[in-house]
Amino acid sequence: MIDVLVAGGGPAGLAAAIHATLAGLEAVVIEPRTTPVDKACGEGVMPSGVAALRALGVEVTGRELRGIRYVDGAARAEAPFRDHSGLGVRRTALHSALHQRAIGLGVRMLPGKVGEVHQSADTVTAAGITARWLIAADGLHSPLRRSLGLELPGRPHGRYGLRRHYRVEPWTDFVEVHWSAHGEAYVTPVGDGLVGVAVLSRIRRGYDEHLADFPTLAASLRGPAATDVRGAGPLRQRVRRRVAGRVLLVGDAAGYVDALTGEGIALALATAGTAIRCLAAGRPDDYERAWARLTRRHRLLTGALLAASRRPRTARLIVPAASSMPPGVLGRGPVDVW
Repeated sequence: MIDVLVAGGGPAGLAAAIHATLAGLEAVVIEPRTTPVDKACGEGVMPSGVAALRALGVEVTGRELRGIRYVDGAARAEAPFRDHSGLGVRRTALHSALHQRAIGLGVRMLPGKVGEVHQSADTVTAAGITARWLIAADGLHSPLRRSLGLELPGRPHGRYGLRRHYRVEPWTDFVEVHWSAHGEAYVTPVGDGLVGVAVLSRIRRGYDEHLADFPTLAASLRGPAATDVRGAGPLRQRVRRRVAGRVLLVGDAAGYVDALTGEGIALALATAGTAIRCLAAGRPDDYERAWARLTRRHRLLTGALLAASRRPRTARLIVPAASSMPPGVLGRGPVDVW
């Protein structure tokens, strides 16, 4: 019998498997997709996420990021990272680096889906494998979360994300968040001659239609599109709890507010590590409280920004208001506005 079965081989699942192996536990990952896995993602890794990757022994190359810049017409609020840099990195490169590290540590990778889960007092069985614990890292629309009855009903008017890359030389070493009346556009330099642009909105329409809401940004994207458009959503996922018997939810499967603050990867890595530490200590029930503490700042800030963005009058005040936020709220560094 293995120690930890991981459902999902994305960043959260691979990080959980790596953490488990480093803690002396045997881990097996089940993932139906082939490596590397691509998905709609802003592709900006916050400094805490970069530190988490290094702690796992994961080496990944990309473009150094100095902070986050919020842009609304002529108004800009800039939040440099205080002590360390972030990283703009293609999702495929990040996934490959995590996968290679897990394989190098001896983590077994099995193709397939987990399917039905059976639990006893001491074991959990899924996909024909019996383990002491199951980590559900199967993404934003987690089938495991739903099958275990942990999913709360979604709210109307959910937000959706679309992402495409352009072959243009990056003009910034910040993640730029551009605001419009209908949503935001996120610009992340991810390599030499390559930028990723993700748009988020409650309005469901084509990528080019969304981009037209940002004429200044669109004028900067004169190079050809480098990738097809990928989408995700609805983004908001509400969860009753993150522990169900011998199953722990991590990453997006554990609940998701929005991509607005760009902390998805960092939180995926952090929640995976926290879950494994709770298991290694023999205290799985501590994970729920630990998850709440770990994600509290993100949930409060993202929720407040989303509430403001729903109303045109307050949405126009978000960028100017960023200048009055205490140091460390945006980008965990001082905020400059001009």
